[in-house]
Amino acid sequence: MGESLKTYTAFAGPRLIRSGPLLAVAEATKTALDSGETEPVIILDDETCRVVEVDFRGTPEDVRDRLSAESGTGPGPSEPRGPGRPRLGVVAREVTLLPRHWDWLNGQPGGASVALRKLVEEARRGSEGQDRVRQAREALYRFMATLAGNEAAFEEASRALFAGDRALFMALIRLWPKDIRAHAERLSGPAFAGEAV
Repeated sequence: MGESLKTYTAFAGPRLIRSGPLLAVAEATKTALDSGETEPVIILDDETCRVVEVDFRGTPEDVRDRLSAESGTGPGPSEPRGPGRPRLGVVAREVTLLPRHWDWLNGQPGGASVALRKLVEEARRGSEGQDRVRQAREALYRFMATLAGNEAAFEEASRALFAGDRALFMALIRLWPKDIRAHAERLSGPAFAGEAV
């Protein structure tokens, strides 16, 4: 997902502050904090539901400038490019295989690296749907553990989530605070993809 398409959500305790691009969410959160918000404030990446740290010191402009500088959207020095080939994004890592595996890989057209990339791409395509559902469930669970860990039926809702039981999941979260419930429902779409509604 491109940085400009990523969305984030901020909560003050169980209340939603704002969802949207990080800059807009951070500005709304800064306004809430400056207005005397007493509940703990948290910002989550909507794709992973991991906590995003934002430095709220200073003025709203200070916060905006820091975020712009961190994301590379603001003014700043660009990385100088030297001569030679551009970066291709290839990362060297160690792989441990049995000798017969190396023999087979080295006998493939293009060698071991090309063969491994092809095998990974093929496996990735074959499990893409399952991987998306698994990642969505893990993200939804992360959200639930962060904001609804003390809510009624949290454990049961978690089991229903990983069992793929959408109807039971929705029934179990119905008494949660409305903003937390609404966000969990929104995140549940991809987590229950392919399940009967």
